[in-house]
Amino acid sequence: MEKIIRYAKKIIPTPVFTALQPVYHYFLAIFGTLYCNFPSRKIFVIGVTGTKGKSSTTEIVNAILESAGKKTAMVNGIRFKVGNEETRNKLKMTMPGRILIQSYLKKAVTASCDYFILEITSEGAKQFRHKFINLNTLIFTNISPEHIESHGSYEKYLDAKLSIARELKNSCKKNKTIIANTDDKEGEKFLAVKADKKIPFSLQDITSYELKQNGIDFVYKNENYHSPLLGKFNLYNILAAITFAQSIGISNKDIKEGLQKLSGIRGRVEKVQGGQEFDVVVDYAHTADSLRQFYGAFEGKKRICLLGSTGGGRDKWKRPEMGEVADTYCDTIILTNEDPYDEDPMQIINEVAEGIKKHKPIIILDRRAAINRAIKEAKAGDAVLITGKGTDPYIMEENGKRTPWDDATVAKEELEKLNF
Repeated sequence: MEKIIRYAKKIIPTPVFTALQPVYHYFLAIFGTLYCNFPSRKIFVIGVTGTKGKSSTTEIVNAILESAGKKTAMVNGIRFKVGNEETRNKLKMTMPGRILIQSYLKKAVTASCDYFILEITSEGAKQFRHKFINLNTLIFTNISPEHIESHGSYEKYLDAKLSIARELKNSCKKNKTIIANTDDKEGEKFLAVKADKKIPFSLQDITSYELKQNGIDFVYKNENYHSPLLGKFNLYNILAAITFAQSIGISNKDIKEGLQKLSGIRGRVEKVQGGQEFDVVVDYAHTADSLRQFYGAFEGKKRICLLGSTGGGRDKWKRPEMGEVADTYCDTIILTNEDPYDEDPMQIINEVAEGIKKHKPIIILDRRAAINRAIKEAKAGDAVLITGKGTDPYIMEENGKRTPWDDATVAKEELEKLNF
């Protein structure tokens, strides 16, 4: 399908192609729903949207539900699962196409799953991938500028996110619930959308918290909780998941057990172990704000940071901002290739480098060689921080070329080569 669309773009005049896209996407949404016989009507559906933390929040919700003995299905940027069966998401899109989502909903219903957890993106909403999915609950994590060139402006990006909340209003389900982060400046806009229950969450709800090297300890509603996940950003994701779990009557015992069991999330602050005396951590952070929060989780360590700028041909404005964040937080900066698509990868790297003033970045185009160099730079107690791709299965290159990839796997291989 991707090859057909790429060919169509070449032969169909751009104004005509652009005008036809919404019709094409809407038709697929209708067809997928009819073909699978409206499966979302027959299962409890949880949607999670926002700029950051979506995949992590879906995974935390899933862990809590499983600890409560519930059978779950899930579609997110990391994996697809129905019950105990799962496959890695290798589509290079967080939210898959309309027919595939509907087919997973149908599989979940057939497998007698209790809950279906779905990560919903603005790009997906723009292409009607969320249409005809009857949500029970929508969780909003946060929002910051992203995909601006695709949507046209921040306001249109925000509206694409809000359209997901408006879809909740159209759901045929009873007791429709929206859960929103009110520490985010746009949180109240999500709570303003019509729903039967509106539940805000905020760090102000937490009595105290402590961010440690082995996780997070916090007190919430007079209960002590611990999660092995790292960083203040994950505390928000955890709080979103707890708020949802309590909204459907999950016990504190099951919530605590679910949090304890989830020791890590693939591609999200994922520690790579190879016997070394320093941290090697892979994370999907691909915006200035997510980099800032990720780097901040390793305060007190020498930070060796490997980054690029994901997505050749889009969001060029954020490249120097990402360089500036690395310049502020990192001790050593290695710039490398990520997903250039049809753009010159060195041009992307040079634009990231424009934001770096204090340090002299090391530029290594080959991503494996760059990871090898980062590991060689590290000493005991340091942190090698590899960002931008997370669990992305390919490096996307010119003319649709896909190079199979996994940052954590490559880091593990390079550690083994260096005899750690």
